[in-house]
Amino acid sequence: MKWPASPRRRLLRWWQSRQPRSDGLRLTQRNVYILPTGAGWMLALTLAVLLVASINYQLNLGYLLTFLLAGSAAAGMLVGHANLRGLQLQLQPPEPVFAGQRCALRIHLDNPGPRARHGIALAVSEAPQWAWTDVPAQAAAVVELAFVPQRRGWHALPLITAETRFPLGSFRAWSLLRPATQLLVYPLAEVTPPPLPPAQIQEAGRAGRSAIGGEDFDGVRAYRRGDPLKQVVWKKAAQALATGSHALVSRDRPQAQPGLLWLDAAATGLADTEAGISRLTAWVLAADHQGLRWGLRLPGGARLAPDSGAAHRQRCLEALALCAPEATP
Repeated sequence: MKWPASPRRRLLRWWQSRQPRSDGLRLTQRNVYILPTGAGWMLALTLAVLLVASINYQLNLGYLLTFLLAGSAAAGMLVGHANLRGLQLQLQPPEPVFAGQRCALRIHLDNPGPRARHGIALAVSEAPQWAWTDVPAQAAAVVELAFVPQRRGWHALPLITAETRFPLGSFRAWSLLRPATQLLVYPLAEVTPPPLPPAQIQEAGRAGRSAIGGEDFDGVRAYRRGDPLKQVVWKKAAQALATGSHALVSRDRPQAQPGLLWLDAAATGLADTEAGISRLTAWVLAADHQGLRWGLRLPGGARLAPDSGAAHRQRCLEALALCAPEATP
């Protein structure tokens, strides 16, 4: 039985969904939130006990200690809120990654103010591992976070939280950055794919081709030392000798036509679409590594014309990432 999400989780998701999407955020009093931590609540309880005991026993020193600690906690709340307020967060658009691969998110923290910011922590909601940094006055710092997308296609980047518990740890001030940039995730390549399918030889007629002695030739060329005698055109040689010329010509062999490699979804031999796309991804990487020229036929009939190079590999991987049925954002 699947239990419904708790009201707290539903309220948290609703509140997070109302954050505007942006790759940059300036922290102000309107988007920096603050609440006591666990230690802060314990401090408040301790202060309440001290205050009750001071009232009950009329302890002037008890009053002094209680209000001194309360004033320090209130000052710490203001300092902690100001530690975040004024910072500028900017997310660098991440590069595409493969499914199951670590995606690095780089966030620039710019501090235009005249005082340093201490104990700034950032984390993503999908993998709450905090990265801590200090930002000097009128300077910047870079924090790198990471998360691991599990499916191919377009991904909305997870929510990024910036927080501080400076200076006393009794209050937690935080803000949320909801990125607008989307991440393209390539399919996961098959770990041990079979060899590339055989190349297909294109059948095309060649002008001037003739078959002599069971071999194909294209026209003639000047004789080169080492040419077999059977390739010498003796009729033209006799005509040349009759005119007093010693120029010989040889029949020219046609160059072997290279095969055209098609990476076809039907050639994977797999009924499962995702498994076939995973094998095609592995073949694309292998063909690119070998410097081959290849074309791609996707499930559903779409195709990419044969080509080679990094740009062609990227186009093929993007097409595989966005291939139906599981590539919706």
